[in-house]
Amino acid sequence: MAINLQQALEVGKYIVTQRLKGRKHYPLVLMLEPLFRCNLACPGCGKIQHPTDILKRNLTPQECFAAAEECGAPIVSIPGGEPLLHPQIDEIVQGLIERKKFVYLCTNGLLLEKSLDKFQPSPYLTFSVHLDGMRDWHDRCVNRKGVFDTAVQAIRAAKAKGFRVTTNTTVFQGVDSKQMQEFFDFLSTINIDGMMISPGYSYEWASDQEHFLKREQTRALFREILAPYKAGQKNWNFNHNPLFIDFLTGEKDYECSPWGSPSYSVLGWQKPCYLLNEGHYATFDELMEKTEWQKYGRASGNPKCADCMVHCGYEPTAATDAMQPQNLVRSIGSIFG
Repeated sequence: MAINLQQALEVGKYIVTQRLKGRKHYPLVLMLEPLFRCNLACPGCGKIQHPTDILKRNLTPQECFAAAEECGAPIVSIPGGEPLLHPQIDEIVQGLIERKKFVYLCTNGLLLEKSLDKFQPSPYLTFSVHLDGMRDWHDRCVNRKGVFDTAVQAIRAAKAKGFRVTTNTTVFQGVDSKQMQEFFDFLSTINIDGMMISPGYSYEWASDQEHFLKREQTRALFREILAPYKAGQKNWNFNHNPLFIDFLTGEKDYECSPWGSPSYSVLGWQKPCYLLNEGHYATFDELMEKTEWQKYGRASGNPKCADCMVHCGYEPTAATDAMQPQNLVRSIGSIFG
């Protein structure tokens, strides 16, 4: 199963509690960025475009714990930069686990194998390894040869030590559908615990703006890629609510929940979401209370949001929809494959 049962139960209980309290805007996943530095320079990422003085900065473990407690989300995703460059990343992860947070440590895999001894397998910890396709395509996406092979070797090593490992894949314009299907087939052979997929999103600071997908392009491409899966010909193990998969292919039409995945970094709480650079708040309460949420998402008419279908905005919507009686049985069934 992709999403472990303990996580599914805790997240479901959390969503029900928030709704019983009458809260419309609540976080589901904290995007915790303890640093922006990276050992790659992917053209589709804008984090390393920050000034040098910011790239040198790290969040302390205490700042990370305070953010997790202030936010209250049951899941903490740790992107970057490359989190394994942080000198205290093991302390950060352990502290979050002690606080019963489900941690997804996102990594490009280059440092993963030699870092495994810093961590202990736990149902609360998942390594999420970035792979955008098979060897040639992935190495092209990250602008360095050999990264795919290193990442796959690290995945095998982590699994051998008993860790949960998923992959995360960004689908950009120009990808070959058949090759992406072959990639999913390959991932099914290396014993990973699930695959996460997201369309390429228009990240303002990214150096490559030509390969981001428009909304209708996204739907058409994912319908093509996922056709064997939808037809029952493939049993690919996605680490997603099935309703989010429906959204990607156009079978569901959701609005964004930008408050569902708030981002905290060395700069503070990013407003309004992970992808837009509109400044930062000092506290989580300020982010939630002062952000004019009606100005974001496709329904707002904001041109920056028109084509975005990224997981950090729409998976929280799908998760809430999964709790509806008509969707509950299917959502529970997906946990057990």
